[in-house]
Amino acid sequence: MNPAGTAGRTWDAVVVGAGPAGAVAARELARRGAAVLLVDKARFPRPKVCGCCLNGAAVAALKGIGLGHVLEESGAVPLRNVRLASGRMSAALRLPGGYALSRDILDPALIREAEKAGATFLPATVAKVDEADAEFRRVRLTPARQGDECVAARVVVLASGLAGSTTPSRLAPGSRLGAGAAVPAATTPAFYTPGTVYMATGRGGYVGLVRVEDGRLDIGAAFDPEFVRASGGLGSAAGAILGATDWPAVPGLAALPWKGTPALTRRPEAVAARRLFAVGDAAGYVEPFTGEGMAWAVASAAALAPIAFRAAAAWDDDYVRDWRRAHALVVGRRQGVCRAAARVLRSPALTRLAVRTLSLAPFLSRPVVAALNRPPAPLHGLPA
Repeated sequence: MNPAGTAGRTWDAVVVGAGPAGAVAARELARRGAAVLLVDKARFPRPKVCGCCLNGAAVAALKGIGLGHVLEESGAVPLRNVRLASGRMSAALRLPGGYALSRDILDPALIREAEKAGATFLPATVAKVDEADAEFRRVRLTPARQGDECVAARVVVLASGLAGSTTPSRLAPGSRLGAGAAVPAATTPAFYTPGTVYMATGRGGYVGLVRVEDGRLDIGAAFDPEFVRASGGLGSAAGAILGATDWPAVPGLAALPWKGTPALTRRPEAVAARRLFAVGDAAGYVEPFTGEGMAWAVASAAALAPIAFRAAAAWDDDYVRDWRRAHALVVGRRQGVCRAAARVLRSPALTRLAVRTLSLAPFLSRPVVAALNRPPAPLHGLPA
């Protein structure tokens, strides 16, 4: 819906982007009594195949803010295992919890929770954030088939994804492209069973596959751009990597409607500025593997809410410093583990060695798996 009466209004917070990070941030701010406008350029539900895995840390973060019921009521599939393949070699590892849930179910559910808390949701609307003045940031809104509107925000929360930062981003060397598609349940080979994340690695990238709540096979991948060009497209690149394993081929893989993303691994020059906070992918991104990205989104949004709420009440430039520090504590350290794993996956020799070692001694993965799934720790010394 397009709520009437938004033009010219002053909001405590305008949240740009209604994915998990934005919806959770909007909900947590509204719960504290803030007047919140949540804006997204898409209509929901929207087709979005990446990010359907939530690891143990993501589940703990949702439960910690009272949203564990969203997974239970949506028919999310519990995740118990991950299978890694490098060519014909494979290893099976245990996962300490987690769920698979399609984004066309998860995202609207989180938006509804934000609305229940009192946030106003405005879909199909492009938001452009202007520079801050002494009291506000102006946000220009362009609803579908309507003229521009302008609202004032005491703070803006930028949660608009990989390309959403208002400051330049630095791409990591060798940053890969993201890609995703969904395979109908009827044509998915029985080999790909619910409850297991399948990860096939190759010279040009990796392909992850998991069953979601309606039986579809969700595919998320990261590829070197040169590999995609040489393969003839995203679907062909995925087929080449899967074809090198002894797993069954996925029928019609190249013909699926694949969606791509900008280069994945990037760091914005700043995660906060005057009256503006970035959260989720807009605050920086590292290639995740089995649901880490969702954990970063939910945990960082929950951590931002008390800081942004106080900043809306009475701005102080110290809140920029507070969010930089909190984001580093909540997300920065966890992303370091994924950066290390991404470096291994870029080396075919190291990847083969890792998979061979884990096939013989899977217990060696436990410290890394535990670190990625560890529940978010409370932040001390920051505004509560």
